[in-house]
Amino acid sequence: MKALYLKELRSFLGSIIGYIFIAIFLILNSLFLWVFSYETNILEGGTADLKPFFGISPIIFIILIPAITMRSFSEEKRTGTIELLFTKPISDLTIILTKFLAGVTLVFISILPTFIYYFTVYRLGDPVGIVDDGATITSYFGLMLMGACLVAVGIFASSITNSQIVAFITAMFLSWFLFLGLDLLAVYSQFGGLDLVLRNLGMMEHYTACQKGVLDTRDLLYFLSFSFIFILSTKLVLQARKW
Repeated sequence: MKALYLKELRSFLGSIIGYIFIAIFLILNSLFLWVFSYETNILEGGTADLKPFFGISPIIFIILIPAITMRSFSEEKRTGTIELLFTKPISDLTIILTKFLAGVTLVFISILPTFIYYFTVYRLGDPVGIVDDGATITSYFGLMLMGACLVAVGIFASSITNSQIVAFITAMFLSWFLFLGLDLLAVYSQFGGLDLVLRNLGMMEHYTACQKGVLDTRDLLYFLSFSFIFILSTKLVLQARKW
């Protein structure tokens, strides 16, 4: 598994794809946080916290993560190498997990440089160090968990088609719907008691909860279960090729 994981990771970092992903993520965040005159601008907001960053990042991930996961299986299907891949003496689940972990690692690497935002806000605070460290730490955990979920969604979308474009569009729609769509449906208050259910099924509710300084076990279980469901769904899709 280690060798396959490193191979998948090299497919990102050994080509320009991974570096473009990281660069776009950091550039967009930097522009919205420090340059553009918008409500997310930290300097204009006058508050020493990273809430704008944790508000923008998921939206950027919804677009970028499908772009790096779209070729996970669709390219293997298109070129016919998927059959060769699955003849290796490793389980389908292991293959899926290596692709998933490689994608999560790339997300983690892209988040690491943003700690400079924390140190900048820390120094800009009046008094210095007024930043809520607890909320910042749990927010980073929440962002990482949400990113992992989107990687799982992207890999699933890639497993159901041999077209990278279709995989990208499908993953982006599913990511948007599961992160924002369900929450928007709940806001309309047209489903009675189901409004609360819809809200709790969506990622937004649990991601926002992570920004309060306490990492609730229920939110952690939600993200882990979410990733597991899409990894399992990917396994079922790939197993269908044998039926």
